[in-house]
Amino acid sequence: MTVQLTGRGDIRARWLILFTLIIVQVLASFTTLATHLRAGQITVRKLTPNCGDLRYEITVRVYTNSGSPVLFGGEQDVLDFGDGNFILVPETPNTLLPEFGPNIATASYTYIHTYSSPGVYIISYNEPNRNEGVLNMVNSVNTMFYLETQLIIDPFLCNKNSPQLLIAPIDRACSGQAFFHNPGAFDPDGDSLSYEMVIPFSEKGTPVVGYKAPNHPDFYATCLPGNENGDGPPTFTINPSDGTIVWDAPCRVGEYNIAFVVIEWRKVNGQWVRIGFVRRDMQIIVDDCDNDRPDLIVPEDICVDAGTVINETIFGIDPNNDEVKLEAFSEIFGETFPSRATVTPFPAEFQPSNPPAELQFSWTTTCEHIKEQPYQVVFKVTDKGTPRLVTFKTWRIKVVGPPPVWNSANVDLAQRHALLEWQPYACPNATSIQIWRRVDSITFTPDSCQTGMPEFLGYSQIATVGISSNTFTDTNGGRGLDVGAKFCYRLVAVYPAPGGGESYVSQEICIPPILADAPVITHVTVDKTGSGNGEIRVSWRSPFDIDKLQFPGPYEYKVWRANGFAGNAGLTEVHPGTLPGDTTVVDDEINSEENVFNYRIVLYSNTVTEPTTWSPIDTSSTASSVRLELRPSTKRIQLNWSAVVPWSNQIQAHPRHLIYRGPEGATENDMVLIDSVDVFTEGLVYVDSGQWNGVPLDDNTFYCYRVKVRGGYGNPAIGEPLENYSQIICAKPRDDDPPCKPVLTPFVINCDEFYDQYGCSPTSFVNVVKWSRPTDPDCRDDIRSYNLYASGSTTGEYFLLASNIRDTVYYDSALSSFARCYKLSAIDRSGNESELSEAACNDNCPNYELPNLFTPNGDFCNDVFAAYGYRPEFDSSVPETYPCRNLTIGLKGENLARRCARFVQAVNFRVYNRWGDEVYTYTGKLGDDRNTIYIEWDGRNKNGTPLASGVYFYVADVTFNVVDPKKRLQTIKGWVHLVR
Repeated sequence: MTVQLTGRGDIRARWLILFTLIIVQVLASFTTLATHLRAGQITVRKLTPNCGDLRYEITVRVYTNSGSPVLFGGEQDVLDFGDGNFILVPETPNTLLPEFGPNIATASYTYIHTYSSPGVYIISYNEPNRNEGVLNMVNSVNTMFYLETQLIIDPFLCNKNSPQLLIAPIDRACSGQAFFHNPGAFDPDGDSLSYEMVIPFSEKGTPVVGYKAPNHPDFYATCLPGNENGDGPPTFTINPSDGTIVWDAPCRVGEYNIAFVVIEWRKVNGQWVRIGFVRRDMQIIVDDCDNDRPDLIVPEDICVDAGTVINETIFGIDPNNDEVKLEAFSEIFGETFPSRATVTPFPAEFQPSNPPAELQFSWTTTCEHIKEQPYQVVFKVTDKGTPRLVTFKTWRIKVVGPPPVWNSANVDLAQRHALLEWQPYACPNATSIQIWRRVDSITFTPDSCQTGMPEFLGYSQIATVGISSNTFTDTNGGRGLDVGAKFCYRLVAVYPAPGGGESYVSQEICIPPILADAPVITHVTVDKTGSGNGEIRVSWRSPFDIDKLQFPGPYEYKVWRANGFAGNAGLTEVHPGTLPGDTTVVDDEINSEENVFNYRIVLYSNTVTEPTTWSPIDTSSTASSVRLELRPSTKRIQLNWSAVVPWSNQIQAHPRHLIYRGPEGATENDMVLIDSVDVFTEGLVYVDSGQWNGVPLDDNTFYCYRVKVRGGYGNPAIGEPLENYSQIICAKPRDDDPPCKPVLTPFVINCDEFYDQYGCSPTSFVNVVKWSRPTDPDCRDDIRSYNLYASGSTTGEYFLLASNIRDTVYYDSALSSFARCYKLSAIDRSGNESELSEAACNDNCPNYELPNLFTPNGDFCNDVFAAYGYRPEFDSSVPETYPCRNLTIGLKGENLARRCARFVQAVNFRVYNRWGDEVYTYTGKLGDDRNTIYIEWDGRNKNGTPLASGVYFYVADVTFNVVDPKKRLQTIKGWVHLVR
C-alpha cells in the first residue's frame, strides 16, 4: 500500500507521522535481517515535452542481497520529493541477476509526482539497511542507505529528464588486477554530463561513518606497492568526462561501496550551467580468483557528416581463451531513438575468443543526430571464467551538420554592399545561419572534428539569420564596405539547445575589391612612444578608382584623430587646413605610450561644375594604432596585440608578425628583432621566455617590446605587406608590486534636484562614476588602466563591471535605479591589480506618502485610500456626468512629482479601529498588477463589509529600494478619516 503525505492538511499530524517513521527506522536498524541494500540510484523522466507540465515519473532502482528475507520498500522506507511531500514505498519483490553472481538481485519502484511550481528539488530515498560486511565503512549492516537526485524545474531551461544510467552499479573485480567500470550514462535531452567521485551518504548531507576510499592503505597490507604492475601505489579514479572508473588494483577480498554523481550541464548564453545531478551508490565485490580479465578492441573516436553510414567491428579477446560476451550501451540503441543504431549479435551471447569474438555495429546517421557533444557508446566484454570479469571501453561518435553551400556573391558598387545567396540548408532542424566575413582570401578545409568557425582564420561574425533565409546583404552596419578591400565570406549552421552544435564551416566565397573612390588608409604606425611627445605616422592611398571626369582633382585631404580603437570620442583635426597632394602625415606631441587612437582621411576635390572650389567628397575608413599589452609571469612575459583596421592583419602571403625587444629605457632605434609569430597558428600572441638567445628572463629586470604587424587589403592595386608598429611597452617577468590604490569621487545625492528633474515613474537611470589620476608621478606612470567593480548594496558582493578603462569617468547606464556601490582598482604595466578603492555609493530618493482623508461613497471622487502616485488621466468606465472622471489619484503637477511613491518594492498595510482591533490588512508588491504598492483600500473590512465613518489608524511597513539594507524596511504610522 502506498501512502502519500501531502503537507496540505494538518501540518502537526504530518510531522508527527514523519517523526514516528524516523524512530521506527532507528529501532529497525538493529535488526540482523535488514542486510539487503547494495547499490542504487533515482532517475527522473518528464511525462510530456510541455515545459509547463510539472508531472514527473520518478524511479528508485536498488540492487539487493537476495539472501536476506528483507525486501526493498516497506513501512519505514521514505521517498521524499523535496517539495514537502513524500510517500512510503511498498515492499517490492526482487528480480535475480545471476550474471553478477550469487545473492544479487534488483528491484524498482516508480511513482508519478506533480510539482506545484518551478524550483530546485532534492529527491531522496532512505531505507535501512546496507548489507553486512562492507569493508570500507563502519558497521554497514546498521547504516542507513540513502540516494538522492537533484531536479531543477525551470521554464527557461525546460529540463525534462535526469541522466539515465544503463549499466548496473554492481561489478566484480579480482585481487591484484586493475578494475574498470562505466555506468553507461546519457542524457535524453542532449545535455552534457560530467562525473565526480563522492562519499556514500547515510542520510542527506551525512557521509557514512568511517568511510575509506577503496585504495586506502589499510586494505593493502599484503599487496604492496599496490598497482597491477607492482611499480606504484594503488589508484582509484573516475574519468570526469566519460565516467570510466579505474581501480588499479584491488587487494583485500570483500565488498566495497562507493558513490559518484553524474552532473547535468547545459550551455546558457555561452556559459555552462549545472542543471541537476544523479547520485549513484555502487558496490564492487573483490574476489581472490584465478582468472584474467578480457579485453576489447574498439574503433578510434570519429566525427562524421550527418547522413554517413557507420559500419564497424568490435573485437573481444580473453587471455585465458574463455568465451566472451560483447555488449553495447548507449542512448543511440534506445527504442524511441530516431534511426537507432544496431549491433549483431543481439541479444548478446557468449562466443569463442580465439579467434577474437566480434560485434558488428551499424548506424545510419541523420540530421536529427547532430549535437555539440559526441555520443558515447560503452562496450562491455564479459568472460565466462570464475568469477566473471569484465572490461569497459568507450567509443565516441560526433555527428556534425553538413556545411552550407554557396550560390553566389555579388557587389553593389554604388552602395558598397555585398549581395550574398546560398542554397537552402540541408538540415531543417538547424535554427540559424551565421555569416562570417574577413578581408582577403584564405585557404582552409576543416578536419573531420573541426566544427564552426576557427578563431585563427581571422573572420568576424557579422550577422545571424533564420534557417529559412538564404540571402543576406552586407551593408557593414549601414556604413558601406571599406573601399579598396576584397571581402570574403563563410557560413556556419547552428543547432538548437540543449543538444546544440555547429556545422562544418562552408567554403569561402569572395567579392572583387570595393572600388577605391575614397582615400584608402594604409598605415597607422607608432614612430615614437611617449606620454606627451609621441608620434604616429598616418599614410593613405589617393582614391585611384574615383571618377576623374566628375572629380578631376588635384585632391586635398584632412586628417582627423579620435580616441580609442574606433568611434568619434575626442575627435580632433590633426593639422590646420587641407594637405594638398600629400598622402602621409605625422601626428606628434601626443600620448602614444598610454593611448590608442584611430584616424580617418577626408577627401576634398573640385568638380567639373565648380573647378575652383574644393569641397569634402568622401571619407576613408577609420584605422587604429596597434596596441601592445604585456602579461608577466615567472621568467616569462606574454605579448598580446590588437588593432581595428579596414585591412586584414592575418594574410597568408605574409603570415608572420615581428617581435622586437630592448632594455629598459630603450627607444625605437634600440629595439632588436628577436622572433616572429605565425598568426594563423598562434594568433596575435607571443610568449618570451628567453628562447631568442637561450638566456632565461630575469625576474628582476625590465624588458621592453615592440611589434611589427603585417597585413593587406587583398587588392593587387595596393602593395603588401602593410607594416605598422605598436608602441614600446616594458615590464619585468615577475612584477608583483601592485600599483597605488585609486580614489573614487563621492556621489552627491540631491533628492530635490531629482524630484524636479524626473517624473513619478522613471524607468532608466545612469550613474556617472568619476575618479582622478594620481598626483604622485611614480604612481601615475605605473598605471595603465582601471577595473571598476559594482555591488547592489553596501553589504553585497562586488562583481567586475568594466575592465581596461583608460579614462577617468565611466557611465553605468540602463540601470533600474541609482542604488549601486562602486570600487575601483588600478592595473599596472605588468598586469598587477591594486587594492580596491574605498566604496562610493549612489542611492535612490525613496518616498511613500499616504493621505488622511477619503470618501468611499461611489461618486468616483476620492473613493479609495491610496498612496500618492500617478494614475491614468481618464477612465472611460466612469459616466461623463460624474465630476471625477479624470482620475489622477493623489496630486497633480509639481506637488505630485514631489510626493508620489518612489523606489517602493513592497508594502504591508494594516488598519485598526479606535479600540485597537485590526479591521483590514493588505500586502502589495512592485510588479504585481493585482496587489500594487498603492494599496487602494475601498473602506471595507476583512470580510468585505463597509466600515462606518470615523477615524482609523494604520501601520504601513514599506520596503524601499535603497543601497543600505538596514534602511530598506521603514514603518509609517498615521491616521485616516473615512467619510461616507
